[in-house]
This record gives sequence, structure tokens and C-alpha cells, in this order.
Amino acid sequence: MRPTWADIDIGAVERNVARLRAHVAPAEVCAVVKADGYGHGAVAVARAARRAGAALLAVALVEEGVELRDAGIDGPILLLSQPSAAAMDDARAANLTLTLYTPDGVAAASKVARDGREPWAVHVKVDTGMHRVGCSAEELRQMVELVDAEPSLRLEGVWTHCAVADELTDPFTETQFDRYDAAIDTAGLGARPGLVRHAGNSAVGLAHPRGRLDLVRFGIAVYGIAPSRELAGAVDLDPVMTLRSAVSHVHTVEPGAGVSYGLRWRAAAPTRVAVVPIGYADGVRRDLSLRGGEVLVHGVRRPMVGVVTMDQLMIDCGDLPVAVGDEVVLLGAQGGERITADEVAERLDTIPYEVVCAIGARVPRRIVEP
Repeated sequence: MRPTWADIDIGAVERNVARLRAHVAPAEVCAVVKADGYGHGAVAVARAARRAGAALLAVALVEEGVELRDAGIDGPILLLSQPSAAAMDDARAANLTLTLYTPDGVAAASKVARDGREPWAVHVKVDTGMHRVGCSAEELRQMVELVDAEPSLRLEGVWTHCAVADELTDPFTETQFDRYDAAIDTAGLGARPGLVRHAGNSAVGLAHPRGRLDLVRFGIAVYGIAPSRELAGAVDLDPVMTLRSAVSHVHTVEPGAGVSYGLRWRAAAPTRVAVVPIGYADGVRRDLSLRGGEVLVHGVRRPMVGVVTMDQLMIDCGDLPVAVGDEVVLLGAQGGERITADEVAERLDTIPYEVVCAIGARVPRRIVEP
């Protein structure tokens, strides 16, 4: 087995969820574990989040919810997108809470739900300006009436999603809250007992008290990563993932010699280069080395050299006594240094969500229990 893996600190998940719960109380916390727990391992994160008091979990796909059920995870699991008609049977069998936003979705769900079991809990999503999915504010009343007219369905919640909540100076988040409140009132839901109202993602939960309502859907914050630099430090969060490998080969490159495909980097002097068995097939972007990418060896930052290849990358050892088997950290802490997903994202001109979600399935996740 190659010495490449990701340590997943389950204690950090529990601490993060507990701190987020305290921050948004009395609102409840929904832990979003879609995309294999943002690359951290959905099952392990889901169990930890539930232990720490998350009221429910959320996934994007029916098969993600089925995976959690197959692992023995109980409690409510919210589907964040309306499933296809063909997937409704599996969603019902797994007792997943539906999100619906079209009349066709209500019809497909009600057909499956007429099975003699208790009514199927559904949430209706209303689009307040992100323009991805959701019924319009004007259509919300019709959607509520369709759900209420079907005895096999039970309206449990109405929600929306914010587009720019991580940009604190953008007034559009308040506009979305206004539209959501107006839609709730127009649909006659203002005084409905037991209705779960939610408009909050991590950014809303951290920085917009008005949008916390009854429930906040925390995604990236569960994993110890702030949704934007503006929100760093809003709540003390512990990074959950450490991505590690180990040196597999060390050699000296003579002056003028190039390294890796395209020979994009050339040694200016005799240089000891170490090879690390992790590459872009594992989620380390090919151009990270060309954008100042670094790793930690012996607690010291060392630069990547040459383009990252499919299975390997190279680093300039400098004066460090690097040898085969030495640990290399790509994300996380070693010694007194730390490389964060935010740092890598900034180098790649992307967001930290993409950095952790990109870590591929062939990188084993090693669960570190508290």
C-alpha cells in the first residue's frame, strides 16, 4: 500500500458541531454530509455530528442517503434536491425527508407514498434569488396546497438558499430574507404550528442572525473551514482533515535539468528533489506546483517543483535531510507550521470547498477517534 492517506479527526467534527449549536441556539443544526462528507467520509462524519447533537443530516442524492441508512444511521436525513420520479421509491424505502419544488415532484412523491405507511415528510424549497432550483415565491402557495391536499404527504418545512451570505457587505442576503418572509406570509404559513423554516447555510449561521430561523444547514463549517476569509474566526473551528503522504524517492538534479512533464521547472544549482506518491488523480491539482504550492517536511515548508503528475509530485528538499519514508503533509499541521485548505484555494483561485471535495476515493480515510 502506498503511504498516502487522509486523517479524519472525528473529535474535531464533534467539537465544531457543538460550537455551532451554541452559536445559533435556539435554532437547530443540520449537518450537511453530501459529497461523501465534503470528501471527509460521510458515514463517520454523520455519526459524529449526530453524537454532538445535530438534529438532522442532509445529502444531495438519494444514493447518499441510502449509504447512511445502510451504515445504520437513523434520524432524519433531508434530501437537498428534488429526486427524479424513478428515485422516489428508493427515497421512500430509506425514509429520507424530501425536498420538493414542482407539481410533478409532488405527484411522483404522493404516488409512491400511498403505501399505508405514515405520511412522508417533505420540505418545499422556494427560490428567493439564487436561481438554481426551487419554486418561485408566487408558486409557493400552490405547492403548499398540493402537498396539503395529499394525505400521504406531510409538509414539515419550507426553505431557501442564500447566494452571497459569505460576502458581508452585499445587501442581497437581506433581500433574500425579505423575499422568504414575504413568500411565507403570502402562502399563509406565518402561523402554521410546527413548520420548520430554514434559510441558512454556514455563512448565514455564522454571520446573519436574522436568517437562522428554526434550523441552520451547516456544511463547510462542520469540517472546520470558514466559508470565506471574511468569516474566519466567527466561531472557533478545528480543521478535520490532514492529508499526508511520505517520500518515496530522493535524487539530485543537476543544474539546468528539468523536472516533470514539459520540463516547466529547471534546477538553477544542484538540487535534491524528493518524490511524493500523490498526484492529480488523488485531487492535488496539476498546476498547484506552478502556483506556489508547498508541503510540510520535518515541520518546514518546501516548494513543489515541476507540474504535479497523475500519481506523483516532486518537491525541492533544500538543505533538509529528507529521506525515503519521511512524512509529507499537504493539508494540515506538522511541527509549528500548517497548510490550510484556504491557503491552497487562494493559490488555485478557487474555494476551500473544492480543495477538500477533490480529494479522491483512492486516498484512504483513516478515522481518528477522540
